[in-house]
This record gives sequence, C-alpha cells and structure tokens, in this order.
Amino acid sequence: MTRAQKLTQPRAWQRMLSGRRLDLLDPSPFDIEIEDIAHGLARVARWNGQTHGDHAFSVAQHCMLVEEFAGLMRAGLAQRWRLAALLHDAPEYVVGDLISPFKAAVGIDYKTLENKLLSAIHMRFGLPAKLPEEITMLIKRADRAAAHFEAVQLAGFSTEEALTYFGVPRGLPPVKLLPLATKDAQRKFVERFKSLMAGAGLAR
Repeated sequence: MTRAQKLTQPRAWQRMLSGRRLDLLDPSPFDIEIEDIAHGLARVARWNGQTHGDHAFSVAQHCMLVEEFAGLMRAGLAQRWRLAALLHDAPEYVVGDLISPFKAAVGIDYKTLENKLLSAIHMRFGLPAKLPEEITMLIKRADRAAAHFEAVQLAGFSTEEALTYFGVPRGLPPVKLLPLATKDAQRKFVERFKSLMAGAGLAR
C-alpha cells in the first residue's frame, strides 16, 4: 500500500502513552503494555459512570473483583487462570466499556474486535490466545456475580432487578464496594498483575 493510499484509509490505530501504536483491526502482542492497559482501564467507568460515590467505579476495579471471585468460586485456581480473569475486560482500555443496552440499540457485534484484542493481550503475557472453555465459563460466572454486586450497591438497581438480569451470586461472601480514585485503581491493578505473573511463573 502506498503512502497516499494509507492516508486515505480510516485510521484504525491508537497511540498509547508508552509510545506503542496499537492497530485495533490487526493487534500485535508486541504493541501491548500492562501500563497502558492499567492506565486505560482505571479511567473507563463501569455503568457509563452512573454510580454512587465520589469516584467512578472503574473497569480496573471490576477486573480485580472478577479475579477475586473466580478464585473463590474455584478453590486452587491456577495463577495463570486468575491472571486471565484479571485481564478479561482488558480490550476496553482501547475500545471502552460499551454497555449491553447500547450494543443492542445500535445492532453492531463488537465481539470479533474484542476477541482479537483479547487474544493478542493473552499472547503478550504468556496465556493461550483462546482459553479453555471451562475457564471462560468460570470467568463469565464471576463477571455476572460482580455485575450483581455493582448493580445493587453502586448503580441503583433493586435486588430483584439484579437477580433478574445477573442471577444469584452463589457461594460468595458479602462484599462492600468502594470506588477508588483513578491513581489508586491503576496502582492496585498493576500490583495485582505483577503478583499473578510472578505466581504463574510468567515473564513479561
């Protein structure tokens, strides 16, 4: 492709603060850095920001909650699969957290794009591009449980509404959610990532 042709093509890459340039249509693991992921996720609000508290409840916090729940739901869960749970929404550091009602309203399937990004993220940090089905289902269960608690405690849902949309979060202790300041969510996410990488014996 010539330079002129490139200039007429819609830009599909995002420049990161690390200096990396990530192509959303053809993401490379070499253009992915955990600092960029943490920076982005800590600044993306769950529930479109429609939550109680002095700070937004970030996707970074949500990811840490899902990782915690996955470990509680499956005793002895390997550290590498807990890492996968922590990174389950990592593509949102570039595509944002598009809420389900919006996706339904516009009628666009974002899963192909999200899955390509997630596969590249997995490969960057030593995980299989496609997770085992049982791990994928476990993470989905933990994700729905997290959504239940977030909905009731932060997003104004009644318990009955949360049960209807997200089901019963079985086998989990009560949790108290407190939205963190951006810098704290970012720091905690990176710390947890490093701990899981070390525990799984994976190298950055």
